[in-house]
Amino acid sequence: MSPRSASSSSSRGSSSAGRSGSGAYRGGSRRTSGSSSRPSAAPVKSDLELALDAAADAPAAEVDAPAASFASLGLPERLVTALARRDLHAPFAIQTRSIPDALAGRDVLGRGATGSGKTLAFGLPLLTRLVGGERLRGMPRGLVLVPTRELAQQVHDALAPLGQALDLKVSAVYGGASMGRQIDQLRRGIDLVVATPGRLQDLIDQRECSLERVEVTVLDEADHMADLGFMPAVTALLDMTAPTTQRLLFSATLDRGVDKLVRSYLKEPAIHAVATAVSTVTTMDHRVYAVQHDAKVDIAAEIAARPGRTLFFVRTKHGADRLALQLRKVGVEAGAIHGNLTQHARKRALENFTTGHARVLVATDVAARGIHVDDVDLVVHYDPPADHKDYLHRSGRTARAGASGTVLSFITSDQAREHQR
Repeated sequence: MSPRSASSSSSRGSSSAGRSGSGAYRGGSRRTSGSSSRPSAAPVKSDLELALDAAADAPAAEVDAPAASFASLGLPERLVTALARRDLHAPFAIQTRSIPDALAGRDVLGRGATGSGKTLAFGLPLLTRLVGGERLRGMPRGLVLVPTRELAQQVHDALAPLGQALDLKVSAVYGGASMGRQIDQLRRGIDLVVATPGRLQDLIDQRECSLERVEVTVLDEADHMADLGFMPAVTALLDMTAPTTQRLLFSATLDRGVDKLVRSYLKEPAIHAVATAVSTVTTMDHRVYAVQHDAKVDIAAEIAARPGRTLFFVRTKHGADRLALQLRKVGVEAGAIHGNLTQHARKRALENFTTGHARVLVATDVAARGIHVDDVDLVVHYDPPADHKDYLHRSGRTARAGASGTVLSFITSDQAREHQR
C-alpha cells in the first residue's frame, strides 16, 4: 500500500496536503461485503496510531504553506459564495489539507480537535461530489453517520444551507424525532442523509431507505460510536454500501477501538491530523479547584453567576437535573441536557444555551459530543471525567476556532486521596 500525505498544525489558514510518506497508514485493503478476513490483533500502539502521531508531530514548517482560500481548494464557485455569505472565507488547517484528497475521490482518515473544522472538512467535498446526480426516492447518494441526535442535527444544520446552494437536499434522521416526517422526506427524495445508526437501520428495515446508491460515506466521531457500542450497527450499514464507495473518517480521537474499522473499510487512506485540543490550544487555561463536597453547589452557583457562557459536566443524568435545578433556585438560568430527555427538550435546552437565554448548561458525557456552541469561555468538570478521552471531549467545548477559554476541574478531598493511591 503506497503512502499518502500526513500533515499537522494547530493554527488556522494553513494550506496544502503537506508532506508525504512518514505518517501514512500502510494497513490492509478495504473489505468487500461478506468477507471473512479479520485484521490481526493491535499492538500496544498500532501502526495506525503511530501514523497519526507522526502526522500530528510533524514540524509546522514542513507541512504549512501560505493560507489558502476555499476557492483555491477546487470547490465550486456557488459553494464558495455560500460560504462567504456565512462569513467563512479562510479554511482551517484540517480543511485545507483534507479537502483536495477528498475531492480527488480518495479515502481520508482525519484526526483533529473539537472545533478544528472537521464538519466542513468532510462536508464540503461530500456536497461537491454529489452535484449533478439523480435524486431518487429513498436512495441517498451521500451518507454521514454520527453517534448522537444532537450531532446529527448540528451537522445537518451546517450542511443543509450549503447543499441548497448546490441544489442538493440534505436530511437528518435520528431517534426521538418523528419517523413519519423523516419517511416523508426520504420518499420525496434526498441527496444526503445525516443519520444515527439505530434510526437509519429502522428505516432500512421498513424499506423506506436503501444505501445501494451511496457514493460517499462519512463516519464522524467514530471513536464515540465505538464507546457507545454502535460498531456492529455501523459495520452492518457499511456492508450495505458498494465496496467502491469513497469513505471519510473524522474524529477528535482515534484509538484502538477504530483500528478494525479503518483496516476493513478504508483503502489506502490519506492521513491528516491536527494535534488534540488539550495538548495544543495555547489559549485554553486548565485549573484545578479543591472543594469540600458539601460546598460544591454553592461554589458552582458563584461561578455560574458570572458573565459569560458556562458549561458544567456531571457523571449522571440525575446529577445533571439536580444541579440545574439547584442553580435555578438561586436565580441562575440553567438548563440540563442528557439522554433521558425527549428530543424536543434536548433541542430546547441547547437552543436556550446557544442563544444566551440560559447562560449555563449542565450536561452528561454522552451529551458532550453533541454540544458545538461557540463562545463557551468556561467549562467546569463538576464531577471528574471517567478517563482522558472524556476530559478531552468535555474540555474541547471551549477555546473553539482559535478563541480562548478556561477549563476548571473540581476535586474533593476524597477524590484527591483516591488519586494519590
